[in-house]
Amino acid sequence: MPVYLIFALVMLLMATATYLYNKILCLVEVGVSLIALAVVLVLIIRFRIYVRKVVASATQSAAGISEGYLESLKLPTALLGEYGEILIYNKQFKRLFFKNAEAVNENIASYIKDETLESMCMNERGVDTTFMDKKLTVYTHKVDKGYMVSVVDNTYFKNIEREFYNTQKSVALVVFDNIDDFNSSSEEDGTQAMIMVENLLSRWSSKHHCLYRKLADSKYLIIFDEKVLLTQIDKRFRILDKVRQIKIGERAATVSIGIGRNCSNLYDSHLNAKKAIDMALGRGGDQVAILSDGEYEFYGGVSKGVEKTSKVRVRVIAESVKNAISQCDKVLIMGHKYSDLDCVGAAAGMYSVVTKTFSKRAYVVCDVEKSMAKSLIERLQTQHDDMFINIDRAMSIANEKTLLFIVDTHSPDFIESPKVHKLCGKVIVIDHHRKMVNYIDDSDVFFHEPTASSTSEMVTELIGYLGDDGLSKLEAEGLLSGIMLDTKNFVINTGVRTFEAAAHLRKKGADSIDTYREKYKLVSKAQIVNNCAISTIDGIVKNSRLLSAQAADEMLTISDVYASFVISRIDSKNVNISARSYGKINVQVIMEKLGGGGHQNMAAAQLADISVEEAKEKLIATIRLI
Repeated sequence: MPVYLIFALVMLLMATATYLYNKILCLVEVGVSLIALAVVLVLIIRFRIYVRKVVASATQSAAGISEGYLESLKLPTALLGEYGEILIYNKQFKRLFFKNAEAVNENIASYIKDETLESMCMNERGVDTTFMDKKLTVYTHKVDKGYMVSVVDNTYFKNIEREFYNTQKSVALVVFDNIDDFNSSSEEDGTQAMIMVENLLSRWSSKHHCLYRKLADSKYLIIFDEKVLLTQIDKRFRILDKVRQIKIGERAATVSIGIGRNCSNLYDSHLNAKKAIDMALGRGGDQVAILSDGEYEFYGGVSKGVEKTSKVRVRVIAESVKNAISQCDKVLIMGHKYSDLDCVGAAAGMYSVVTKTFSKRAYVVCDVEKSMAKSLIERLQTQHDDMFINIDRAMSIANEKTLLFIVDTHSPDFIESPKVHKLCGKVIVIDHHRKMVNYIDDSDVFFHEPTASSTSEMVTELIGYLGDDGLSKLEAEGLLSGIMLDTKNFVINTGVRTFEAAAHLRKKGADSIDTYREKYKLVSKAQIVNNCAISTIDGIVKNSRLLSAQAADEMLTISDVYASFVISRIDSKNVNISARSYGKINVQVIMEKLGGGGHQNMAAAQLADISVEEAKEKLIATIRLI
């Protein structure tokens, strides 16, 4: 109001000065000045009426609110207008926000940010916010013509809460996951590598004030505060990189870490750490798995898994499988949806040993029309006309005495029929893909080997202990074609055991199938994003999934491309993404964020109700976040 009055007085003085030069102009200026002054006075009167209405409505809602009433309150309190303008407040409110200044008619948004008055009114427990270095909780009450806010300064208690949270303890289990690789060279190499890894872990623990203990050879326990964990998450667990720098010859050391987080006590944290380390090792090692509130987070996983040379585990699992087959009355074998050569080849191998060695009735559950290994299925059907059955027939056969083999997948979301799975009394899982968070956890035998080249390789080793005398030439060819598909004709993911399995199948009469070795060279419309090649296939193409996989392999030959993705439409509703990598980029992590999964070097995802271009945009956004 004083500003407006001074402005009006200046206008009148200027009009008086004009009188000496031009009387008519003077009269015009005086008229304009009086009109402006009248408008200002009307606005001031209206504002005062508005303030009285707000205060009156607040008085009715809050039992006689006034400036005196606000001063009687111990909490910083203010009355706001309809648009958040500050009308009246007590000394505590002034001291908290304005200190010695005045702020009548300023908007509350200048002091309490990122929240609307409507949202604050809806939250009865108050809204947490910050102002300067203070941590506040704001309670808001709606009155007819405005709002009343009360503020609690929680800085002291919030700092205590943050300190409590930062000092919460988490248990980590660390495994030197490729120590056997060093020991296979010489005992001295293994001892030297272990000493270097242990020294690194000990120094790291001391630096961050962690409790470090060695549990057994190549196994360690570390307990640390939440603030240490937050720092490591922010740094993407550089400790993995430091361990990887430990080299003896051409071998680099790797460790896996499982962490139990956000647990009420150390016992539960230790149990979750055990689950997490199993998950990390099941995904190939050289990574960190954090289990928190039932959810997993993963970091690292850039190294290729180390092939296990010992077959003791296979022999032990073979005994369990033998007992399970002997105790059942019939066997069902089932793979993943849109089965490929590895899936069908592994199923054929298990069918052979069950029906010939154990003389049990067995069936392979498969949607033949949607399979990518239709040629192999047709050849197998000429030898076994009742080998493949559909889901409906499988459901009529399955019961508590039925044994179900699930091959080439361990996720309940990807199997051919979850209903068949639930009907069977016993379940055996055989898979080589890196372990997913959502895995089949009710299996009687879980034969999972992420370092194997293929499920067909694992089945070949397994039936070697179960008895493969009845393995026919065609069944051996099915197993070999599965190995060839997943190794790109023995180019990637191969090891000593891969070639041993292939040699064994050759002895059984298996021969390479030229049809399965041909490469499709579809590399059209390729787009490079962060060293990833992305291509799309327009329309619905026959055998699009197989075509996508082959095209993704071809795109890896492009210079400076570390991963490749081919997007194709499976049908009118679903879009498929085939992903491939040589190891520098973990495509499993990318596909998992899109709802899929797979292996570090080979993964896929299916998206529903989306176009190919939308799937491409979603994929690019995910790649840029990794």
